[in-house]
Amino acid sequence: MNKKLLGFFTLLFLLFWGTMNLENTVQKPLNQLLNALKNSYADTLDLITDTIDEHFFQADRIKKLKQALADCKENTLLLKQYKHQLKSLSELSDSNLSIDPRIKLVRAVSYAKFGDMNKVWLEVHDYNASKIYGLVYKEKVAGIVIPKDGMPLALLIRDPKSSYAVHIGKAKAPGIAHGNNDENIIVTYIPTWYNIKVGDEVISSGLDDIFFEGLKVGKVLSLTTSQGYQKAIVRPYYRQKNLDYFYMIEKVK
Repeated sequence: MNKKLLGFFTLLFLLFWGTMNLENTVQKPLNQLLNALKNSYADTLDLITDTIDEHFFQADRIKKLKQALADCKENTLLLKQYKHQLKSLSELSDSNLSIDPRIKLVRAVSYAKFGDMNKVWLEVHDYNASKIYGLVYKEKVAGIVIPKDGMPLALLIRDPKSSYAVHIGKAKAPGIAHGNNDENIIVTYIPTWYNIKVGDEVISSGLDDIFFEGLKVGKVLSLTTSQGYQKAIVRPYYRQKNLDYFYMIEKVK
C-alpha cells in the first residue's frame, strides 16, 4: 500500500514537473510568435491609420489649397479692376459712383463643332443669356461668351467673332481686337495719330462692358495703315492649350 501510494505521488510529481516544463517549452516560442504577430499587427494598424490619416488630411489640404488658389486668382482679377476704378475715382471728388465687379468660375465641356477649336461649350451655373461676357484665363483674355440656343458658347480669342475693345502701348491707343482663325489676332480701327510700334503691349480697355481694364491680350508683331486707320497683328498671350476652367466676367462695374 505504501509503495503504491509512494509511486502515485512520485508519478503525480513527475507529471506536474513535466507539465510545468512542457508548458514553458511550448509557451516560449508561442509567446514569441504571438508577440511578433501582435507587433506586426500594431505596426500594420499604425501604418494603415497613418496612411488613412495622411490620405484624408492630404486630400483635405489639397482641396483647401485648390480653393485658396481659386480665391487668389479671383481676387487678383477683382483687385485689378478695383485698382483701375479707384485710380479714376481718385481724380474726382464727392463721387457717388458704385463699384461692384463680379466674376464666376466656369468649366469647358466640349468643342461645339468637330474641327473648330475656337468654339467651346461651357458649363455655367445660373447662366443669364441676355448679354455677352468676357472670358479670362490667368489674367489673360481668352475670348468672349455668347448665348447659342440659350446655352453659353465660348468664342475663343482666335475666333473672328470674338471681338472686344483694347488699348495699345503707353499712349493707350484705342482699337478693336478680334480673331482671324489664325495663330495671331488683329486689332483694327486704330487712329493714325497714335504712335504705336512693334512690341507694344495690348490690354483690354474696359470700354466695351465685357472685360476689366488692363487684362493682358498680347504684343504687337506688325503694323499697317489703310483707309485712315492703323491695323496691328498681335500675338496673343492666351495660347488655347488650356481648355479646362476659366473665369467669366459677369459684371465689369
